[in-house]
Amino acid sequence: MSDGIPCVWMRGGTSKGGIFLATDLPADPSARDRLLLEIMGSPDNRQIDGMGGADPLTSKVGIVKRSSHPDCDVDYLFLQVFVDQAIVTDSQNCGNILAAVGPFAIEQGLVPAKGDVTQVSVFMENTDQIAVLQVQTPNGIVTYKGGSAIDGVPGTSAPVTCEFKETAGSTCGALYPSGNLKDSIDGVDVTLIDNGMPVVILNASDFGVSGNESRDELDGNTDLKSRLESIRLQVGPLMNLGDVAEKSIPKMSLVSEPRDGGCISTRTFIPHRCHASIGVLGAVSVATAAITPGTVAYPLALVPDGDQKTLPVEHPTGEMTVVAYMDGDVLGSAALLRTARKLFEGTVYPLEK
Repeated sequence: MSDGIPCVWMRGGTSKGGIFLATDLPADPSARDRLLLEIMGSPDNRQIDGMGGADPLTSKVGIVKRSSHPDCDVDYLFLQVFVDQAIVTDSQNCGNILAAVGPFAIEQGLVPAKGDVTQVSVFMENTDQIAVLQVQTPNGIVTYKGGSAIDGVPGTSAPVTCEFKETAGSTCGALYPSGNLKDSIDGVDVTLIDNGMPVVILNASDFGVSGNESRDELDGNTDLKSRLESIRLQVGPLMNLGDVAEKSIPKMSLVSEPRDGGCISTRTFIPHRCHASIGVLGAVSVATAAITPGTVAYPLALVPDGDQKTLPVEHPTGEMTVVAYMDGDVLGSAALLRTARKLFEGTVYPLEK
């Protein structure tokens, strides 16, 4: 049998995937990506010959190492492994898998536990951003047990607080990369924004839907998905992303008025399947647009007053709350509550040659 590779399979937020030490994977990106496709079982809609869960949310990888940056503890590279295509991409970040990086780093000995709560500063290699995580470590030991609940995940777990700093334009080079708060593509008004995740924000009503539909209903709407993809391909160059035909960004987020006491309602495509919830950094981008006059989202949003704004972003399985810390009229930083859980730690085996 071929040699296996150490791996920890973890849930982070509403996603799950394999977390690896960088030293356990090939240094050459091409060799690494081939290996990860084998591990996940891609390309195959069922990923039956691998560890992937036949969904973009369960076909993810985090690679962690001691940081080369003086202000950070660890470096984290996120890779999205496509389910039905032989594609591994680093073109986006993932704030859900990020939540698993903190406890992983402590348990792997990369960061010493300090008291009942340990701070882990993470340099996110995909976007050159810094996130500061607060991980529960009672008696100096990571715990996954706790009373925090997040929509899209059953039960409760220990909280992992994630604060994101200096996220504006992290992938596209500017918060509004086209230079406009609103553009028109295919006769539809759109807001192109990147506050940690490149997102195209569109009014659901412009596509003949309410924005309250189920994930399955929207996934079955082929006309809607065709129109969204046409717009997505056109805005790639406007967002400084180039040809996005084989990229997992930008995300496409249909927005509508909130229905359950939140700030705004979303249905997000990632980019071709409707998300069961919404990505962490995608929620930050949507929330930023919601509080900014002139965007597609602003007229639909309910935004509280104050220098610290609690902004629940509604999605198909509940809501994700973004806490916005304002610097005057501008968003200074944003924090979210996530949870994580270690599912197993062991050895994963690639195909024998």
